[in-house]
Amino acid sequence: MQARIKWIENAAFVAESGSGHAIVVDGPPEIGGRDLGPRPMELMLMSVGSCSAVDIVMILKKARQPIDACEVEVAGKRAETDPKVFTHIHLHFIVSGAGLSESHVKRAVALSAEKYCSASIMLQKAAEVTHDYEIRSPA
Repeated sequence: MQARIKWIENAAFVAESGSGHAIVVDGPPEIGGRDLGPRPMELMLMSVGSCSAVDIVMILKKARQPIDACEVEVAGKRAETDPKVFTHIHLHFIVSGAGLSESHVKRAVALSAEKYCSASIMLQKAAEVTHDYEIRSPA
């Protein structure tokens, strides 16, 4: 895997993935940013959430569970002093589908957390990473 980060101006950068996708990353106004995109640490939370969500959806589909939607709310707490690393990250999965099995959802969350989500497992080496879930009826 590869990525390239190019400085635009002030605190704004374009981050390009090796697969050809790009996103604008920017800092807050107090450091000269114009709020054009997410902060780098926000991207880390977005990465762990999306990595886990892909796992949950794929595991439930493979188990032939009737999944209609999956959302992940990710919250991170950072250290007070520099380098202000994440000390705790919590992922809350909201999964919906008519007739979803709670045991399948619980297993999917556990498999993602313990075996498949490389982002979550990597971050567990630096921060406490916790997970929970809720099952909602389809809208």
